[in-house]
Amino acid sequence: MPIPDGYTTVTPWIISKDTIALMEWLTAAFGAEEIARVVDDNGVVGHAEMRIGNAIVMMFDARPDWPPTPAFLRLYVEDADEVHRQAVAAGGTSVTEVTELFFGDKVGRVRDPFGNLYWVQTRLHDLTEEETYARMVDPEFVKAMEYVSGSDFFPRRTS
Repeated sequence: MPIPDGYTTVTPWIISKDTIALMEWLTAAFGAEEIARVVDDNGVVGHAEMRIGNAIVMMFDARPDWPPTPAFLRLYVEDADEVHRQAVAAGGTSVTEVTELFFGDKVGRVRDPFGNLYWVQTRLHDLTEEETYARMVDPEFVKAMEYVSGSDFFPRRTS
């Protein structure tokens, strides 16, 4: 069996300055379930795994001299509005409010307290190619894409 049970072809890694706090946030924001955690005698997380929906996300603590390496993750969920609210209530920052886009998904973005960015999405419509192209030029969806595309992933520096 080349892919272990419960894993998918691609498994993301999140490198964090505080993996234990990240794990707590993922649980509160997305209902993540801990699978494994390896912590050394100094409290440094060398490896951890959590299940979010049907996916496994692995993580570990960054070394103090490493630069920030934020992860960008897409989560398909049953209700993007509810999960977006839940992630913000857990301490995340809304980057983009949940918005229906031309390709048939509702999409909202949330940045966690550690700098990682999550696209929270729900598929609303399975569209044909013709329907997708028609929606691409529909003024309502053009405005929605301008809103989403124009929002910053990261906060601007004031100094």
